[in-house]
Amino acid sequence: MGVTVWINGALKSTEEVGISPFDHGVTVGNGVFETMLASDGSPFAFTRHYERLNRSAEMMGLSVRSREELWRASLEVLQANELVGCRSRLRITVTGGPAPLGSERGEQGETTLVAASPSAEWGEAEDVIVVPYSRNEQGALAGIKSTSYGENVVALAEARRRGAGEAIFANTRGELCEGTGSNVFLVSGGLLVTPPLSSGCLAGVTRALVIELCEREGILLEEKAVPISSLERAEEAFLTSTTREVQPIREVDGRLISNVPGEVTSRLQRSFRVLMDAELDP
Repeated sequence: MGVTVWINGALKSTEEVGISPFDHGVTVGNGVFETMLASDGSPFAFTRHYERLNRSAEMMGLSVRSREELWRASLEVLQANELVGCRSRLRITVTGGPAPLGSERGEQGETTLVAASPSAEWGEAEDVIVVPYSRNEQGALAGIKSTSYGENVVALAEARRRGAGEAIFANTRGELCEGTGSNVFLVSGGLLVTPPLSSGCLAGVTRALVIELCEREGILLEEKAVPISSLERAEEAFLTSTTREVQPIREVDGRLISNVPGEVTSRLQRSFRVLMDAELDP
């Protein structure tokens, strides 16, 4: 079966898609994207993802098509690829479109692409490493879901080389920040902690939903800066992301976390699954 994508208003096979070799997303990584999970032919939490796509695009000087158009495009792509009824991964990408071979922006308009594929299956728990590279919490792309993912590619490759499934970054202040495609939560002294957005981490959609679930469930949570070393000493810890949902961390740099999954992690895993089953667009 061939793969069908939606590009600039039309469904096309991957063989038919023509992206300019001068597209700013290709040449300099000038683009933004969102990844969503779908299990019944409709993307989960579409409104939150669309709003973040707009925020990221605004920061990068890009325009995003209407919510209605991208919603229809998402449904069409899932159906065209026979992904209705199975767990799938949907991605909307917006790039700067054709532009000069440099940092200068072009004037021909953005390229908008919607694609989908079966979603990867994650293990019950994840091993992570802390990489020696840092997130710049003051950088121009801090908090933006940009297509400039080179740092993540290098860090994740290092994690895989060392037998782990995710790489964790500190920021320039030595504080816990985020993974290559995930946010991080840990329990320390009986309190659930996650880095604040000022750490330079992405404002994850799943992160936000988990924070809201903590309020609903009466789980004490604090968004605060903690040293990167706090992760390996945590009583329990977990990752959150669109495709991982709530996933326990088993090891940090080869050191076992004492509770896997811990009581808080297990409780939030269950609550998040209930939320997904009950609400398509929370």
